[in-house]
Amino acid sequence: MTTRETTDGTGAVVGLLLAAGGGRRLGGRPKALLPHRGRPLVEHAVRVLREGGCATVHVVLGARAAEVRSRASLPGCVLVDNPDWEQGMGSSLRAGLDSLAGTGARAALVSLVDQPGIGPEAVSRVLTAYRDEETLASAAYDGVRGHPVLFGAAHWAGIAATATGDRGARAYLTEHRPVVALVECGDVARPFDIDTEADLSHLE
Repeated sequence: MTTRETTDGTGAVVGLLLAAGGGRRLGGRPKALLPHRGRPLVEHAVRVLREGGCATVHVVLGARAAEVRSRASLPGCVLVDNPDWEQGMGSSLRAGLDSLAGTGARAALVSLVDQPGIGPEAVSRVLTAYRDEETLASAAYDGVRGHPVLFGAAHWAGIAATATGDRGARAYLTEHRPVVALVECGDVARPFDIDTEADLSHLE
């Protein structure tokens, strides 16, 4: 599927949702399948990306991927299996970026499935930071870098080369800090993670 570039980045930027985690601290419950508003959390995360302006969404699956495919309604999404998901978020980021090769996408807006406090408003703000394939942008919360993040295609190879373990693109973004556009989103989103049993209270 090719994308259409527009001045605000819509079409040129593909949403990339990392949803492969096995929920080790949640008793082995895959985060994609955690119930939120009556449906699997992965559906909510995809909807946030679409409502924020990403017409195309790639979803990286890992833990119990077949069950996620059968239980979650993800029409129109490109589903990407990461057989190495247990190696950490870095492997899912690499798989996701690899899935964008040849699509015509000029940037990827990356979000995490376990951050339901981040809604379409934050996605839309970060999306507006897109300029071209050299763009690096990130949501910020009180000035601290967080998600979602936007990676221009010129950076994909470098990010993939340094994405190991659960660090994702952290090392690459730190190295390129001077050119990362920070987009303040603290007034419209809450960047908490669903990592532990106590965190489940954030789900509805």
